Formats: sequence, structure tokens, C-alpha cells
Amino acid sequence: MWRGSRPSFRVFPVQSDSIDLVVRASRAVIGGREVAASVSVVDGRIVAIDSYDAGGAVLAGTVVELGPDEVLLPGLVDTHVHVNEPGRTEWEGFASATRAAAAGGITTIVDMPLNSIPPTVDVAALEIKRRVAADQSVVNVGFWGGAVPGNIDQLRPLHDAGVFGFKCFLLASGVDEFPPLTIPELEKALIEIASFHGLMIVHAENAEVIAEAPSASGREYSEFLESRPRAAENRAIEQVIELSRRTGCRVHILHLSSADALPMIAAAKRDGVRVTVETCPHYLCFDAEAVPAGATQFKCCPPIREAGNRELLWQGLADGTIDTIVTDHSPCTPDLKRFDTGDFGDAWGGIASLQVSLAAVWTEARARGFAMTDIVRWMATNTADQVGMADRGRIEVGCAADLAVFAPDEKFTVDVAQLYHRNPVTAYDRLGLSGVVRRSWIAGSESSTGQLLRHQR
Repeated sequence: MWRGSRPSFRVFPVQSDSIDLVVRASRAVIGGREVAASVSVVDGRIVAIDSYDAGGAVLAGTVVELGPDEVLLPGLVDTHVHVNEPGRTEWEGFASATRAAAAGGITTIVDMPLNSIPPTVDVAALEIKRRVAADQSVVNVGFWGGAVPGNIDQLRPLHDAGVFGFKCFLLASGVDEFPPLTIPELEKALIEIASFHGLMIVHAENAEVIAEAPSASGREYSEFLESRPRAAENRAIEQVIELSRRTGCRVHILHLSSADALPMIAAAKRDGVRVTVETCPHYLCFDAEAVPAGATQFKCCPPIREAGNRELLWQGLADGTIDTIVTDHSPCTPDLKRFDTGDFGDAWGGIASLQVSLAAVWTEARARGFAMTDIVRWMATNTADQVGMADRGRIEVGCAADLAVFAPDEKFTVDVAQLYHRNPVTAYDRLGLSGVVRRSWIAGSESSTGQLLRHQR
């Protein structure tokens, strides 16, 4: 499962009636710092964090000592993943998606309510998802509910059943079974969600602005970019912020690509509006000027924008305006990308990146002077906090022993044929990256399957 060279750890089989696992690391990201530490695990939970030297004296069922080129990280928490099963399992399924996640150091995912059939817009559909995921998933899996026209009476039952929040669109989603909300419908949904202290996550592009933009067609990426202007994001985000201010509902802006919106988001946060924001690896790694003609593997909505815009997104991460980085892993079958014509208007929009997201973000972040502690904050701790997973995304006593071993200096070239997600399509193919995940644990075990997680009120 693990990419790159053979892991440089040593395992000592020592008998003990108490400690199941000890991981000794000269470099570990703990409490916002990189330190030397020894982490002890019992029954899937971290029970002690000691000095590196103290770990050598601990008797445990298994002791793992990391190499000097390896860093111990908390398992990443990716809160934006489209698994698509059931209904469109040929695009992606729980077995393939979670295997790719584990290989990329992601130990928890939260699955989007579309593009599965049925979409997760009522409790019955949620239970179908849970049954399908239960015996296939090798990482922890949670679920978002959906907010669509006519299901406002299903929001509280879904919340009570354990979804982590609700996703809505403000324009056509791309699949008929998950229609968008109008602004008045969004306001009603926010009032309902606020009544039980829930969370709404929003695909924020304004339908009216896009309707007035040039239509997307042809092989030139510049024409597709014109069809999804920044103004569409900016206007929708402005509307969401105003409705959050009015209703008091927590809102989260999905996959921010327009850096123009950063000042209004920062101002809203200063005003106490309950808004958080994510961006994605593809917006931080790629730029519109470099997308080749016909390269529809780069199509996503909202789109990858210009290089200058990308640098402003990095600045938004640095100053805390942007809270998290998530993949928006949204794969499909190769035919839907229309490689035969290279027509951006006809191609399905979505980028598959679960397995390479950590390396992609790290490669670009390190080049800009960021540290591994920043990566953990954006991709593990803050994502876990966003959905209330207080026991994930960090190495702390009492937390789940979801861990990853990362070799930050090891280089590799992405080969799409070697990735574990279902279909061999990704914008990262043939890209040279730094950072290889060599090992990960779910609840202290490499062999156990993940849990199906519920929101705890």
C-alpha cells in the first residue's frame, strides 16, 4: 500500500499486559510544535506521550521506532470527499476511496451527500450509505446530509441520526437528483439548522452571474475560466455571509477559489459572523495559465484560477482567513472527462487527489516557507474541529490513535496507474512531488477497518 522506498522503522516484539503499541519518533507534530516523543497506545487510544528516550523503556506489545527522515503526524481528516457509492460506484466506491485515503495519510473522511443514488437527503438514504460503507472502509467515515428544495423537514432527523452538517448548492449541482436552493430557500434552511445548532456547508457560486457569463465550450481552458467568473463566487459568498449574520447559523464556504472574497470573509469573521472557509490542493498547486488545451483532467467547479490568485490563497491560509485544506476528491469514469474531444464544456468537473493531497500541499507549502505544523493545522486539526471531532486530527492523550508516518524529503513522481482510487484519472499525473506516506494506523492498528462516525451533540 505504501508508496516510495521501504520504511526505515524497527519493530521490537515485547510482551506486555498493558501497552499495545509505542511509536518512538525523533520528529512528531504535537501541540502545534515539532518535537521528539514517544506515543503509547492502548485499545486504540493514545494513553501517554513521553520523551523520546522514555519510550525505549516502555514495555509494549509492539514498539515502532521511526527513522530520522520520518515525521509522526496525526492522521489527516478530509471533510470533503465524494465517494459516490451507491448508485455511481463505477465513479468511486468506499473500498477504493478509503484505500487511497489511507495510502495518503488520511485516516478520516466525511462523505458528501451527492453524487450517490439516492443522495443523502433523508435518514433512509443515510442508512443505505452506512450499510454500504460498513464492511468496505479501511479508514474512519462520516457523512454529510443534503439540503435540497422540499426536505427542510428532514434536516433535524438527519442531524439527530448523526450527520455532521448539511451541504447545499446555489446553482445546478450537475446531477438532477440534488437540485440547488434559491436564496429564500437557503434562508429558511439556515433558520431551521440554527434551531438545533447545526452547520450548513455551501457550494457558493451565484447562478445568475454564471447565467450571464459566456458559455463553456471548446478545448481552451481560458474560455472555461470565463464561464465561471470570480464574480459568481464573490456574490454567492456575500449572500451566504449576510444570511449567516441574519440567522446566526454556522456556515462553511466550500472549495474557495476566488481570492477576491478573502477581504469580505476576514471582515465577517472580525464581526463575529460564524463562517469558516476551505480551499483545495488544486487551487494551491496549479494555475490557469499552465493548463494545456484539452486537458479536461483539470476541470473543476469553481475553477483553477490564475497564478496571482493562487498566491493570494496561500496568503489567506497564512493569516487565518482560510481555515482548512480538503481535497474535494470528485472522480468519475474516464469517458466523462471527454478526452476524445477535450471539450471543457462537455467534461465532468472534478479532481481526484485523495492519495496525493498531503504531498501536493507539502511540496507547495514548503517552497513558501511553511512548516509541517502548518500542514497539520490546515489538514488535520482544523478540519476535525470544523465538524466537532475533538478526538481526531491531533496527537493528544485520550485521542484516537490515528497516526501517519511521513517522509517529507523523499521525492516521487505521481503515476496515476499506481494510485488506489477507482479510475486512472487525475490532474496530478506525472507531477513531481516531495513527501511520501510510509505507514498509517487506524485506532492503533494497521489491519483494522475504520469506524462509521456520527456527530455527537
